[in-house]
Amino acid sequence: MGSKKSNNRRFWLILAALIIVFALLAVIGRAAGWIGGDTGGHPVETSTVSDRTITRLVTATGRIQPEVEIKIAPDVSGEIVELNVREGDFVFEGDVLLRIRPDIIQARLDEANATLLGTQARMEQNRASKLRAKNEYEQKRTLYDRDMVSQLEFENAQRSYEAEQASFNASSFQVENARAQLRRIEEELRQTTVRAPMTGTVSRLDVERGERVVGSIQMAGTEMLRIARMEQMEVRVNVNENDIVYVSEKDTARIDVDAYPDRQFVGVVTEIANSAITRGEGTAEQITEYPVKIRILSPHNIDAGENGRPPLEEVPLSDSEVTIPQPIARFKPGMTATVDIETLREVNVPSVPLQAVTMRDMSLSNPDTTAIGREDMRRVVFRVSDGKVEMMPVETGISDDRYIHVIAGLQVGDEIVSGNYRILSRVLEDGDAVRVPDKK
Repeated sequence: MGSKKSNNRRFWLILAALIIVFALLAVIGRAAGWIGGDTGGHPVETSTVSDRTITRLVTATGRIQPEVEIKIAPDVSGEIVELNVREGDFVFEGDVLLRIRPDIIQARLDEANATLLGTQARMEQNRASKLRAKNEYEQKRTLYDRDMVSQLEFENAQRSYEAEQASFNASSFQVENARAQLRRIEEELRQTTVRAPMTGTVSRLDVERGERVVGSIQMAGTEMLRIARMEQMEVRVNVNENDIVYVSEKDTARIDVDAYPDRQFVGVVTEIANSAITRGEGTAEQITEYPVKIRILSPHNIDAGENGRPPLEEVPLSDSEVTIPQPIARFKPGMTATVDIETLREVNVPSVPLQAVTMRDMSLSNPDTTAIGREDMRRVVFRVSDGKVEMMPVETGISDDRYIHVIAGLQVGDEIVSGNYRILSRVLEDGDAVRVPDKK
């Protein structure tokens, strides 16, 4: 009796397991199109070849920096005794930024003045001696012409005059040298007062009052501060060597700044470097890039108006024509930005979604290449006609982040397969039946 109940339980367990397995197979088969459906075939998504405007983009990430930024280092060494600016202050050209203690240079200046006066006194003495020697020489020459003095006396007077003249000339040179030394020390004294070389904003301040700095006359001096033109900023990015060939000066760029996530700014390429930057040289991860500068054209860093409030800018809302007033952007050096450089634009050209283009070995349909085992990889698109697909080799052009230009192989209005990726790239073959599931 117990054995009979055990056999019945085993029977019902096996039956339940079989029902579950068949149910799962039915679900999978229906999803894959093996069973059910109306006409069979691979379930695919389709699109239509249409005329679109395609813009080829080169994307890079970099940082915002002022277009013009001057590093200021002292020409003389010493202690900062006066500091008149703070970081962020706006200064005009010629404003006194700081002063370096002038005591030692002032002492040298006094010494140079005394040296100049001494050399001038010696020069005047030599001038008087030269005049006396000249008079004596002229007298001796007159008497010599009349045979009233010997030749020896005349020659001695001549040599004495020439010696005094040489001494006077030497003292004149010493005076000029002393004056040059005085001018140099006066210039050093003037350089103890550091003035703004241009109008701008103190973008960086690295020194404090009382700090000692090193002059830059004979070596790299201490960088004390930087002054920048904050009203004209640029984005400095590094573009990969594979993309730099497409970038040209005056190309338009769309700029996304991390600090302003809901806004997009407009820029223009102003400079492309000829020298590359190489990272990871000699390794498998070696990267070669070229610095590119992009000037930001959208309004930014404009001072507040008369009411003290920041000015407003009409900013487009997404891609629509609706605009909303927002404060003018305030960019700071070092902000992260991503740029999309528009390197080429083609208007109203036949295009298909990027995922619709796949690679296929065309040698499989060519007996000549199949016999010698040579691959013939080409770009193809599957065109839909009467529930079946035809594999069409295509010639493509530029692409953006969604569509690619089809130069040859298709016509506007053709229905093509655009998904899904697995079926399109691995399963679908020329002549296969397809179906487009109803969209709910």
